[in-house]
Amino acid sequence: MSWFFLVVAGLLEIAWAIGLKYTHGFTRPWPSALTIAAIVASLWLLGHAAKTLPIGTAYAVWVGIGAVGTALGGMLLLGEPVSASRLSLLGVLLASIIGLKLTAT
Repeated sequence: MSWFFLVVAGLLEIAWAIGLKYTHGFTRPWPSALTIAAIVASLWLLGHAAKTLPIGTAYAVWVGIGAVGTALGGMLLLGEPVSASRLSLLGVLLASIIGLKLTAT
């Protein structure tokens, strides 16, 4: 279950990171409330997963999921630049996340 919680925490990290753009500096109430809720839920699930997973692995996987997802979300939703090098490097990061999962105790 810890890995499930960790993946959901990472997905929520993507949601709140992209949500930050829509808050306009926390001046828009609904996007701000949803972003704050996603932050709290993401951190709670990360903490729950870290009860049984090594913290270094849990944190690295959480950040990695968030980084890859947020970069892709920025490209798809926010018109950020897409290039072969960016996509390749995101692939390397994704491979690293999978490697950490496979080698975790």
